[in-house]
Amino acid sequence: MIDMDILELRREMQKRREIIKANMKKIKYKIAVMSGKGGVGKTTVAVNLAVSLAKTEPTKPVRVALLDADIDCPNVNKFMGIEEHLSVKNEKIIPIKKYGIDVVSFASLQEREDQPIIWRGPMLSKAIMQLLEQVEWGKLDYLVIDLPPGTSDSSLTIMQELVPDGIIVVTTPTDVAVVDAKKSVNMAKKLKIPVLGIIENMSGEIFGTGGGEKAAADIGVKFLGRLKLDAGIARCAEKKKPFVLESFESAEEFKHIVNTIVKEVLK
Repeated sequence: MIDMDILELRREMQKRREIIKANMKKIKYKIAVMSGKGGVGKTTVAVNLAVSLAKTEPTKPVRVALLDADIDCPNVNKFMGIEEHLSVKNEKIIPIKKYGIDVVSFASLQEREDQPIIWRGPMLSKAIMQLLEQVEWGKLDYLVIDLPPGTSDSSLTIMQELVPDGIIVVTTPTDVAVVDAKKSVNMAKKLKIPVLGIIENMSGEIFGTGGGEKAAADIGVKFLGRLKLDAGIARCAEKKKPFVLESFESAEEFKHIVNTIVKEVLK
């Protein structure tokens, strides 16, 4: 009886994986944004990367979606000012459109934004699998995935099921963040997923400068660039607006970083 249950479970998982694989065939490039620890600006990078990619070719539409894969602490909606819930059509989840991209976040399935998700690892992985399976992604040029911090179950599920075309690791210049960023890079390498490079965020007098660049050199990956600890970025966050839609120094610097990322993806 137990053997039959296990066999049935394996069949169900294989069927779901086939559905996910079929969905992913409609997506040209999948880019995951990762960090070794929380609070380093990973979601800020993911949101602004997705919005920037949608504007990389002004002569033709670039179709971009953003998946908030941080199930227990989803923050993408907060950063983008999304308050509505996800809708369902023909048993498929329809992404929410904002700032020219499609957005899917577990926050859009919650009744309250402060509602805790108290799940063990297998439940988190199952929820991610359901999102990957049930969302109507359509044809996309890019899918940007905002991974949860760390190297545990949720990130592992995404890497194994989606197999991103590249990983971007975000860190601050501090020693603790840099050590954890190296762990993220090493995880991607072990899973044979290309590491596009490291972004150093919150660079400046308070947290220092150069930690991310040194980490990239130490571990043999590309240094994509740095973002200063900028009041302009903070103001945009308060307005729930991606900072790349404004015109100031950090926004222009980030556009150069995005151009470098695109070149790395298209290699």
